[in-house]
Amino acid sequence: MGCTRAGALFAATRTTVRETVDARKQRFEAKDLGALFAGAKLIRFCKGTKVTDLDPADTKGLVLALGNSGSLRAPTARVGKRWLVGFGEAAWKEFLGGR
Repeated sequence: MGCTRAGALFAATRTTVRETVDARKQRFEAKDLGALFAGAKLIRFCKGTKVTDLDPADTKGLVLALGNSGSLRAPTARVGKRWLVGFGEAAWKEFLGGR
């Protein structure tokens, strides 16, 4: 996980992380996003306090998931069929069930 704030939030909420992928070693670029988010029911993008929900069928909107490097923004988390991309503390707390 590239974001220490998300890691601290996982620890504080006692959230178990099943899998971690280092985004510096495994890049997810625009061409990979359709497959990555396949089957998603919700994709939520955070940048600071700004939160945007996207219909997974809107493939053009997936560009919000890319950072300045052209790769998937960190941190990114999946819970079931819901995805959260980028960090916004309030959105992460809500995403993790308000814990």
